[in-house]
Amino acid sequence: MQLNTDLHQRVVIDSHAVAWQPSPLPGVERRPLERLAAESGRTTSIVRYAAGSSFKAHLHPLGEEILVLDGVFADEHGQYPAGTWLKNPPGSQHAPSSPDGCLLFVKLCHLTADDEIAGRIDTRSAQWQPGLVEGLSVLPLDSVGTTHTALVRWAPGTQFKAHSHWGGEEILVLEGTFQDEQGDYPAGTWLRNPHGSSHGPFSTEGCLIYVKVGHLPA
Repeated sequence: MQLNTDLHQRVVIDSHAVAWQPSPLPGVERRPLERLAAESGRTTSIVRYAAGSSFKAHLHPLGEEILVLDGVFADEHGQYPAGTWLKNPPGSQHAPSSPDGCLLFVKLCHLTADDEIAGRIDTRSAQWQPGLVEGLSVLPLDSVGTTHTALVRWAPGTQFKAHSHWGGEEILVLEGTFQDEQGDYPAGTWLRNPHGSSHGPFSTEGCLIYVKVGHLPA
């Protein structure tokens, strides 16, 4: 199964409207957003673990990135409550589970082989920084080469000037409503804007978004 594999195309998806699909493990379901192949290759999904679900230990050849949206995710290295961001580098492995159930945003097989540093950030207690315009607050999560990942909080009424994206931009709206001249994007919306795209984003009511830039092909 291939889904949204043309990284030069703009994609906007209401993840809440995507049907849950079973994974190879009973109790774990997925809402696919982009997928190169059925069970391998570059993948972005919303993943839901039922209480007591677990995966056997497995390898991540090109890494994995997780943002815990709800509940508590776990593996043999620890427990990660809602708001935790994790990066498992290429070649890492773990045996994930969730004793009480959880909801995750997951990206697989999108890291480069030289990206060797694991990441563990509790975004609820981390130090935020002022953004480039008044009303923006930024929590950097990761920066490797041209790829930068962060959480960005928009106060109500915040406007950012029109700009283009070298290497593209990916957004998951976590809270509130993110906006630009092309539309309104409520919580649960996933956007992928390709290399060279441009927009003038704003948020009338305020929002919190996950953002990754510079990782799409030029």
